[in-house]
Amino acid sequence: MTLHTILKMGDPRLLRTAQPVTEFDTDELHLLISDMLDTMRSVNGAGLAAPQIGVDLQLVVFGTAEVNPRYPDRPVVPPTVLINPVITPLGDAEEDDWEGCLSVPGLRGLVPRWSRIRYTGFDQYGDLIDRTVDGFHARVVQHECDHLIGRLYPTRMRDLTQLGYTEVLFPALGLADDD
Repeated sequence: MTLHTILKMGDPRLLRTAQPVTEFDTDELHLLISDMLDTMRSVNGAGLAAPQIGVDLQLVVFGTAEVNPRYPDRPVVPPTVLINPVITPLGDAEEDDWEGCLSVPGLRGLVPRWSRIRYTGFDQYGDLIDRTVDGFHARVVQHECDHLIGRLYPTRMRDLTQLGYTEVLFPALGLADDD
């Protein structure tokens, strides 16, 4: 198990467009995914994208097997490895909700996202994933996939007065700098 350092906002590697994965079911890919899952779980993340650990590949992991302490009021999202994702919004409806990011520690912002999406891609074995989701699940997928195109959630915000420290906005969560 290798826990990786998560890059923080300001690191230019977070602004790059990630490259597609071209080989599936390799020892290197399985090791990377294992490390990403361990890193994500070690900080109670809801998701982690390869660029967040300095790996320039279109690979995200997300989901939890139980309620996430950083998002205790959110439903469980099935643990997923998603490679070379494509997101298609289903309709024009958007929802604003609070997001945090492991690369933007200690802060939360009110971010608009499509309410309902279809996402496709592949798992680590090259098998097709094709899901239609809404709510928190859709938000997590959109957030993680933004990392693959060099975007962090503050760049999606429409009103920066809705950006603040987690400990101030949500004191009951008991979170401080571990976002």
